[in-house]
Amino acid sequence: MAYEVEKSEEEWRAELGDEQYAVLRQAGTERAWTGELLDEDRAGFYTCAACGNELFESGTKFDSHCGWPSFYESVRPEAVELLEDHSLGMERTEVRCARCGSHLGHVFPDGFGTPTGDRYCMNSLSLKFSPEADSQ
Repeated sequence: MAYEVEKSEEEWRAELGDEQYAVLRQAGTERAWTGELLDEDRAGFYTCAACGNELFESGTKFDSHCGWPSFYESVRPEAVELLEDHSLGMERTEVRCARCGSHLGHVFPDGFGTPTGDRYCMNSLSLKFSPEADSQ
């Protein structure tokens, strides 16, 4: 698939730290309960750490008790790309940034009590948080 933002792996490696590169470009997963954004509860937006694509709004974030930031929907359906993932002997749905193809995490149909029933389980390393400006 052709993405709006395309770079060589050397360019990505130079721009991203080792941990971010492993998650975003090699579909790695950060350890549960270690991500900086897990307990973030301010109003704002979550963007792709690789390209800045707006992905999630803070109002859709919820505590799923899984160890990773969870959201019940993306800011718009075309912001993310969903792919079948049969790795690790499981059937899952991988979530990638639709703008640059970076791995973000997985979506599961177990977001019980959410408006969509989905749980977008994202790696903190794959996201950047931008708080809303104070209105005062």
